[in-house]
Amino acid sequence: MSRFSKSDLDQFNRQEISVSEVESQVESIKRGFPFLNIVAPSVPGKGIRMVSKEMQSRYISKYQSSRLSVSRFVPASGAATRMFKDLYEAAELLERGEKPEPNSPVSLFLSSLDRFPFIDDLKRLPSFNSGDYLSVIKLLLLDHGLGYGSKPKGLLKFHRYSGESRTAFEEQIVESVKYAFNNDGEAKLMLTVSAEHLESFNNLYLKLKEKILKERGINLTVDFTLQKKSTDTIAVDLEGNPFRNEDGSILFRPGGHGALIGNLQEINSDIIFIKNIDNVTREELLDDTTTWKQTLAGMLIQAREKCFGYLNKLDGEFDSALHLEIIKYLKEEFCIEIPDLPEELTRDFLYAKLNRPIRVCGMVKNEGEPGGGPFIVRDADGSTSLQILESAQLDKSHPDFRRWSMESTHFNPVDIVCSIIDYQGNKFNLNKFIDVETGFVSVKSLKGKSLKALELPGLWNGAMSNWNSIFVEVPVSTFNPVKTVNDLLRPQHTGERV
Repeated sequence: MSRFSKSDLDQFNRQEISVSEVESQVESIKRGFPFLNIVAPSVPGKGIRMVSKEMQSRYISKYQSSRLSVSRFVPASGAATRMFKDLYEAAELLERGEKPEPNSPVSLFLSSLDRFPFIDDLKRLPSFNSGDYLSVIKLLLLDHGLGYGSKPKGLLKFHRYSGESRTAFEEQIVESVKYAFNNDGEAKLMLTVSAEHLESFNNLYLKLKEKILKERGINLTVDFTLQKKSTDTIAVDLEGNPFRNEDGSILFRPGGHGALIGNLQEINSDIIFIKNIDNVTREELLDDTTTWKQTLAGMLIQAREKCFGYLNKLDGEFDSALHLEIIKYLKEEFCIEIPDLPEELTRDFLYAKLNRPIRVCGMVKNEGEPGGGPFIVRDADGSTSLQILESAQLDKSHPDFRRWSMESTHFNPVDIVCSIIDYQGNKFNLNKFIDVETGFVSVKSLKGKSLKALELPGLWNGAMSNWNSIFVEVPVSTFNPVKTVNDLLRPQHTGERV
């Protein structure tokens, strides 16, 4: 007998997903995915580039003098549920008449209420009572209050300034104005949003567009793109059964950032900056971010020009000296080591290696977090490549796992500048560069309940597996994510001096 009811089948139909695809997803969660053939962690001197002040100035100049078109791409469709996991658990605790532990995250949250950027909005609610902790949490999270538990991070207040508070979306706009505008004075930003929040995002954009032009002289253009429902994936409980919502329906979740590769394909600019919606800092602290984004973009432009030059030369007559030069370049620039090949196959092999989308990825020093990050892997064709792996993609039973963890020096902050245009001026078909075997299973939570989720090959993992990559060390000052609500108490978000 099928595990799915008629109402389940009707739901699948609305989701535009077949029963066989759902069954396949459940099986994938149960089976897992094969691990990549890891050669070594990517470290400074072998896979991670270090940029001197002199070279940085050259790269910035190259970017600033470029006439290439520029856009930013910011995934922003995910809900902020995980950000408030501790508060959901505390609400259940308080409803049972119990008190949170003195040193718990919830105690820190409640004792620091006045330091959060949303406190003014909470205080304006008629039923707000700072002494009623359960009521405060519910007013923040539930729809009868601010509804933060069901909103995306982009619409949450992140920073408070004199006279205003800004959402993460507003801070992303300010960042675009700092370094990602075109020669005609236009700053272009694409956000992936969910359909239910599109109107709220658009209303905020329309409110800000005139203000940005008046105050900063930049014409702001924000495009919103929806993650297709058909790319959502089923969630299961820890026993492997479909995870059901309170109304009995099956929970489908956005299939990770990897589902957004089609949205990225929609952008027509030469240079695209990619960054997560929650990785923002206060405007007065943006100098490092601006400097390093322009540095990465200059490196990208230089690599793109070099690849285009080689591809044009490969279109000419056979040239063994050119082949050797390209082999040396691929190793030095992208950490690609070419296997021994018959001479008659070398040209086509090198052409295929060069004629790919390019990305330059900032990497931050890892200060004690083992697991995912930049690695050198051995591909199926025998060559090596640079890859970004999540912790879930590392085989913890592998005899070298401990060594990988000990030797790994950097992690991935999602700080990417890329080009998806080929040397003939056409857009690559990005689906051709996905490694479909690099999905993974992650453990998430919904309203305090654990579940297993199927993540499609990640946007900067398997979805970009067959891109050419350059990894560069960037300072930790450029990485300011908000993963839990208490992260908003860090100086990068409060503006308080340490």
